[in-house]
Amino acid sequence: MTHLIECQRLGKTYGREGENVVPIFDDLALSIESGEFLSIVGPSGSGKSTLLHLMAGLDQPSDGTVLWCGRSWQDLADAERATIRSNHLGFVYQFHHLLSELTALENVAITLQIKGESRKTALAAAKETLSALGLDHRLEHFPSQLSGGERQRIAIARALVHQPECVLADEPTGNLDEESAQMAMTQLVDGCKARGASLVIVTHNLNLAQRADRTMRLAGGRLHSDE
Repeated sequence: MTHLIECQRLGKTYGREGENVVPIFDDLALSIESGEFLSIVGPSGSGKSTLLHLMAGLDQPSDGTVLWCGRSWQDLADAERATIRSNHLGFVYQFHHLLSELTALENVAITLQIKGESRKTALAAAKETLSALGLDHRLEHFPSQLSGGERQRIAIARALVHQPECVLADEPTGNLDEESAQMAMTQLVDGCKARGASLVIVTHNLNLAQRADRTMRLAGGRLHSDE
């Protein structure tokens, strides 16, 4: 059986050998199935974000490998990795990273335009996605005109608009109040379920983490089932 994402004997250290090498984790094994919702919790500095970046092929492991649909990120050319991320992965970060000079609609549409879709097609898909998230009344607003929760929900729409197979979210509600966090999280989870996409989040919010199908805890360089 081929997993969507599979980490095999994964290790990561920072620093040059013999010069204050800092181990982050070692010999990690983890697999993500299609349509699964996984949360990863753990103390600050435990390597949660690093693990997420390795899953996305945005960083290189010190040991082991990460497979995307059975293919090692390390064996792919830069262009192939970029194509996979553009076509099959969605990303949501703690900070929304919206472009201040673009409207909400344009911020979402740009994901498809980068892939080569026409502006007309991209704007239509962006409008449909934003409307599904209850943001149809904010299409022409710029980020400076939106609340923090609205900005993050637009970032979620941007991650979903191209129908990814997996969404990776790094503390997606970390900057939001509890009410906004709950709304954003519900829309992220429901959006992934509606598309049959896997969702992997790293978070400090245990209440949000408990909504996942499965929760893992990263601590002391080890990954444990948090059941």
